[in-house]
Amino acid sequence: MYLHALATALPPSRFTQAECWSLLADAEIVRRLSRRSRLTLHSILHGESGVDARHFAFSPQGTLFSADADTLNETFRREAPELAARALAPALEQAGLRADQLDALVVCTCTGYLCPGVTSYVAEQLGLRADACLQDLVGLGCGAAIPALRSAAALLAANPDAAVACVAVELCSAAFYLDDDPGVLVSACLFGDGAAATIWRSTPPATGPRAAAPLRIGGFNTHHDPAARDKIRFEQRDGKLRNLLSADVPALAATTVARLFAAEPATSPPPARILSHPGGRDVLDAIEAAIPGHKLDASRRVLRENGNMSSPSVLFALDDALREGPPPEPGADWWLVAFGAGFAAHSCRVSRG
Repeated sequence: MYLHALATALPPSRFTQAECWSLLADAEIVRRLSRRSRLTLHSILHGESGVDARHFAFSPQGTLFSADADTLNETFRREAPELAARALAPALEQAGLRADQLDALVVCTCTGYLCPGVTSYVAEQLGLRADACLQDLVGLGCGAAIPALRSAAALLAANPDAAVACVAVELCSAAFYLDDDPGVLVSACLFGDGAAATIWRSTPPATGPRAAAPLRIGGFNTHHDPAARDKIRFEQRDGKLRNLLSADVPALAATTVARLFAAEPATSPPPARILSHPGGRDVLDAIEAAIPGHKLDASRRVLRENGNMSSPSVLFALDDALREGPPPEPGADWWLVAFGAGFAAHSCRVSRG
């Protein structure tokens, strides 16, 4: 399938890491933490974590990290569809489409739960047809964008004339939780909000910014290891989402990504570039060590500018790389890889022509 548009959106409220510490320093919830935990927060937010700033849709300064469950859930219901629509609207414009010309909308998210899902709200906001296929993917964590693209490929295989949109949207600020667990503290210091939208068709674009160098995607692969499920997943505490994050996630991510990389078909040319989900500085360091010769510069820039936005992050990395130009020639493929809850990792190839 061919890429016809890619657009991203961020909430307007932007906080540097130092500003995040200022929000936290005198908060009651932080005063209840152990001295060691407070020092950990200060060290990460004032140290070299690979993150300079993050965007939050949920930003009342006094309650960013201590809102009750009902407030967090309502924030997600209100803000997640709006952020998703703000990414999809410019993607439609890039593709030269009206919303009522979309045949299917796939949305992935893990930082909140709605029934009906985010697709219902976005369809209403932008004016999709009543017979458009709406598909919500939940529970896939940070790696969800690539399975969402795989769903789009299946929809296009069944309906070759269709136009399919995929949106990855996360409100990590609606899933913040603070206690003395080190993984919880690290999560609070790294995650931010964002959305990325792509539009796909079975044929290359004839007009628009993607027409001169059409890009297609395929070669999907996945690896999941349920035995490592508790290394990174959400659980429920007091009605809130609480992120479990093990200290060995960087090594686990690197090992799993390297396994997927080794599974690439021998008949395919080695990828010219790797675009990874920027899970964190230590994660990117571990992946670069596991797959020598590939620098994850685009992923590092996304992490520095926006933090770990969960599922949209790998598409932000693709967008960053495309600003430098598409793959230079046929055969110089890019390799997208994202990973997270499960423990699972997913990959695909982006090709020129």
